[in-house]
Amino acid sequence: MSTNSIALRLSGMFALVALLVFVLIGSALYIQVDKGLGLLPEAEIDARYSVLESAVTRYGNPEHWAKINAKLRLLSEEDKRLRFWVVSDNPTYEFGDPDAAIRAFANGPLGMRDLTLDDHDYPFKVLVSQFPAKDQRPPLRFLTAIDTETFWQTQHSLLIALISLAAIGIALASTLGYWVARIGLKPLRDLSHKARKLAPPRLSGRLQLSPLPPELDEFVSSFNSTLERVEQAYSRLESFNADVAHELRSPLTNLIGQTQVALTRGRSADHYFEVLQSNLEELERLRSIINDMLFLASADQGSKATELTNASLAEEVATTLDYLDFILEDAQVQVEVRGDANVPIEKAHLRRALINLLHNAVQHTNAGQVIHVNIHTEGDRVSIGVANPGSAIAPEHLQKLFERFYRVDASRSNSGANHGLGLAIVKAIALMHGGTVFVCSKDGINTFGINLPL
Repeated sequence: MSTNSIALRLSGMFALVALLVFVLIGSALYIQVDKGLGLLPEAEIDARYSVLESAVTRYGNPEHWAKINAKLRLLSEEDKRLRFWVVSDNPTYEFGDPDAAIRAFANGPLGMRDLTLDDHDYPFKVLVSQFPAKDQRPPLRFLTAIDTETFWQTQHSLLIALISLAAIGIALASTLGYWVARIGLKPLRDLSHKARKLAPPRLSGRLQLSPLPPELDEFVSSFNSTLERVEQAYSRLESFNADVAHELRSPLTNLIGQTQVALTRGRSADHYFEVLQSNLEELERLRSIINDMLFLASADQGSKATELTNASLAEEVATTLDYLDFILEDAQVQVEVRGDANVPIEKAHLRRALINLLHNAVQHTNAGQVIHVNIHTEGDRVSIGVANPGSAIAPEHLQKLFERFYRVDASRSNSGANHGLGLAIVKAIALMHGGTVFVCSKDGINTFGINLPL
């Protein structure tokens, strides 16, 4: 399984959490037990010493001291952990054959201390006490010691047990966490299997596995929304491909047909001239379609208008009208410009958008009517709307008019006059300037335009 598996990641997280929990709990437990074990030797020494203290304090003659020595030997034999040393100026009252090291230790401070011997790996816990002289007995230094090896080994065993239990607990937490994660991620795997079946041209399906955990509901909803957009884009692409094929096929068919007819038999020079002139018109149409498609492809890749110049929109409209003078004259329509604003634009691109908007309006305006170009500023944006009188446009068409090759008339009855990319180019130019497009059809007036940022 991939190291990027969510189940493995969750299993690792479970292991880390278990490690943290075991370390915290184990450390607290170990500290508490360690404190308890550290008090045990002192408690046991105090218990042994309390038994001997009264006897040593009460008697001070040699006969009683012999009994105390016997008692000390008996205690040492019964419990090998215990050791006793008695240091005195009189050898008769000594016990345990104290060497120089023991004597030096006995002459140190009174109380509970640690003693390390060369022949032993673990220190002794020693209670150093002093008895004053009594009768024939001189002053004594009494050492009650216990070997701490047992306590250290118990402490070590506890540490090993805690580490072992922690390791086992971490392994179990990791394994169970992986198992739980696999079960919890099963709905996601089911979604993945279903998503793999969704491929062109079968894009109408949707993820509808239920019941789903709340965490996946939003994901499924977003995925289905994305799939719906993909389906729409795919449908538009199929339609676009069909439209491109149609738009390119018509002029190519005309070119081939006219050329074949001209070549069937000898023709006059005038006839050949007419054929070439007709072919040139079709080639110009092909070039226009290709150039427009290349421009749209560049816009789709995120091209932006960079060579911006602060210009008067009214003046740009006037320049565009001069360019369309013959078209307006042939159509017998007039254009009136209302308003003005200075906006940073790339003049060549904006003029192209204005030409397409005005040309679209002229094609749908009857002779003798007036087209209005309204320039209006609102907030931080300015709108350029080209309004012409005409038949009302159904609401279902309005949002699609700026799509490529889209026509309200599906029969393409007007395809010879235009190839359906004019308004799409207007939208691309608006986006290149950081603007938007708009269209409305109301009270016998159809308005197409763009919004530009000031």
